[in-house]
Amino acid sequence: MRKPSFLLIAPLATLLAGCVNDTASYRIAGSDHSLTVRVVQDVFWSKQASLRLTATRLPECQRQFALGEVALAGLEVELFESGPNVYTLRAGEDTWQVETASCSERDAPEADAVGGQALGVFHLDAQGKLVFEAAGTAAVET
Repeated sequence: MRKPSFLLIAPLATLLAGCVNDTASYRIAGSDHSLTVRVVQDVFWSKQASLRLTATRLPECQRQFALGEVALAGLEVELFESGPNVYTLRAGEDTWQVETASCSERDAPEADAVGGQALGVFHLDAQGKLVFEAAGTAAVET
């Protein structure tokens, strides 16, 4: 049986090398209660990426939410605490709200009506790595 040639595989690897596929987390109360954002760019030439959120409060629940497509350029996903176990994310005009007591999605307010305590921002750093930067601090890598 003939093995695949390195010369054929190498160009494919370089096409995927520029893609973003990264996560960053905000820990609410230790490692058992957190929100994790994942950004995935399927092909390197795309200016868009899919955004997912995983809400975790173990052992009661863990759930992933597909948030949709976002622009990679200037990506910033703001995080707010909007009540007990209620968190709102905002990226430009898009908003999402989750409740971590039952790991459920809620109806989100309009982008200009988001309230609560600003916790920080998920964004891509200079190396293209997704990081969470807490409000009033430097970037925290996870």
